[in-house]
Amino acid sequence: MNYLTRGFQEAFRLLVTGDAGVYDIVGVSLLVALASTLLAATLGLPTGYVLATRRFPGRRLVITILNTLLALPTVVVGLSVYAMLSRRGPFGFLDLLYTPGAMITGETLLAIPIVAAFTLSAFRSIDPRVTDTALTLGATPFQTLRLLISEARFGILAAIVASFGRVIAEVGAAMMLGGNIKGSTRTMTTAIALETNKGEFGLAIALGLILLCTAFGANILFHWLQGFSD
Repeated sequence: MNYLTRGFQEAFRLLVTGDAGVYDIVGVSLLVALASTLLAATLGLPTGYVLATRRFPGRRLVITILNTLLALPTVVVGLSVYAMLSRRGPFGFLDLLYTPGAMITGETLLAIPIVAAFTLSAFRSIDPRVTDTALTLGATPFQTLRLLISEARFGILAAIVASFGRVIAEVGAAMMLGGNIKGSTRTMTTAIALETNKGEFGLAIALGLILLCTAFGANILFHWLQGFSD
């Protein structure tokens, strides 16, 4: 157990002294996670809303596919995006492979089904009489939409927090698409995997603690916003 004790001591030293290498890794992780969450929300929220409020041929099939994508293995996403962005792939000319842009692309694809599914559930849970009453009272479509968003706000917040938690803790696609390049594409999860394999537990533990605090902070923010909305 001495190696763990030494690991925690080294982790404490890295955190207290503000080691530049640690916080560079944290910065890349937050950049990728926040950008992916924003893009996923931009695409997933309208998708969930349309699936919840509109009826069209094939809707049930689309919902089934969406629910299936919730369990999509990250390495499959990584492999698919890698094939698209590699030099022999159709988007190889973009030269995105092993860049944060490639990682954001993969993480966004992972997060979209989460945002869409949570949003679908949130709008589905609204009493249909809310829409009927609003329209009866003369509300415009835009005013009705605002009312529905207000009713579904907790589900929407949960969707965003859940997608952020998914991408900040992801390792498979990040490793495949980013290459775990120091100072460029190394995230907290890929660095933890690398340092653990090297037997360097100090940095791995320090990053693990920051990762836990980040996830905890996201949930605290969600509950604060929930209480503020009340």
